[in-house]
Amino acid sequence: MIIDRIDPRSVRSAIELASHAPSVHNTQPWHWTIGRRVVHLNADRHRRLPATDADGRDLTVSCGAALHHVGVALAAAGIRTTVHRIPDPAEPERLATLELKPGTASEGDLEMAAAITRRRSDRRPFGDRPIPEETWLQVQNAAIGQGAILRPVVGPRARSALLEAIRQAAALQQDVPGYTTELASWSGHHAGDDGVPAANLLRNSAAGAAGAPAARRFAPGDIDPVPARRADGAMLAVLGTASDDTLSQLRAGEALSSVLLTATTLGLASCPLSQPLEIGSTRHILRDHVLEGSLSPQLVLRLGWPPVKRSLPATPRRSSTDIATVEQDR
Repeated sequence: MIIDRIDPRSVRSAIELASHAPSVHNTQPWHWTIGRRVVHLNADRHRRLPATDADGRDLTVSCGAALHHVGVALAAAGIRTTVHRIPDPAEPERLATLELKPGTASEGDLEMAAAITRRRSDRRPFGDRPIPEETWLQVQNAAIGQGAILRPVVGPRARSALLEAIRQAAALQQDVPGYTTELASWSGHHAGDDGVPAANLLRNSAAGAAGAPAARRFAPGDIDPVPARRADGAMLAVLGTASDDTLSQLRAGEALSSVLLTATTLGLASCPLSQPLEIGSTRHILRDHVLEGSLSPQLVLRLGWPPVKRSLPATPRRSSTDIATVEQDR
């Protein structure tokens, strides 16, 4: 028997699951409009961070991650999608429209969807065991499948340039009006439905992870300080695209989602670093000295084996009524 019906409850459940997508400062800057056989993804510009993300790059990448997440969640629910990105340039808030049709979930679909609620942005130092080549290739292929390239930063010159870009971005943002206030208002809290909670932050965030010194200095958290002798075994990588327009940033977010979920299924820990992409001069350092001018950098990632200590709690999420509107006549 052929089933030619989309269960609206499954669509709403998929959107709720997709809300676990990573976003800058856990702002969750998206809104969904649900029709009979379509779902529209809209950017919620009211949740843009004006000091951190002046040009909206982080917001677009975040929405791209949510777009891929919802596709994964719908596939696991037996719903196939055809995605139209930037469907109408006259409506800049509408980033994508998904056409829905009945399908059948595969084991791979279910495995990827199960990774959504297990994934965490882990800012702790990772284990020093190297990532096997086969595992790394699977992670890289996850990015390629979404139109992006994940390039490991392995040479000493490239790594030095990357770390310098991170340091410079951190220093430059301290002079941006409103940046420190904005950062404090979005991190270090013990309640709420957005932001980066204290339970997911180091007590001394200035120490950062050894592999990314001077990374984002969030408000102090609840995670015990990292011993000075503990080195970070994370692999640093840059996610890049062929160009640097809104569509490329959206696709970078989709690639980010695919990489993080694939890494989770493989037992890897991960943490995106967007700070050096938020400043034009440090973004150029990544493009010219880390990627050698071959790609437009969109995000930096830490990947590796998770710490042996306790797992991190899930970060809070906005309610489904806040992030979605049902319009059954569309």
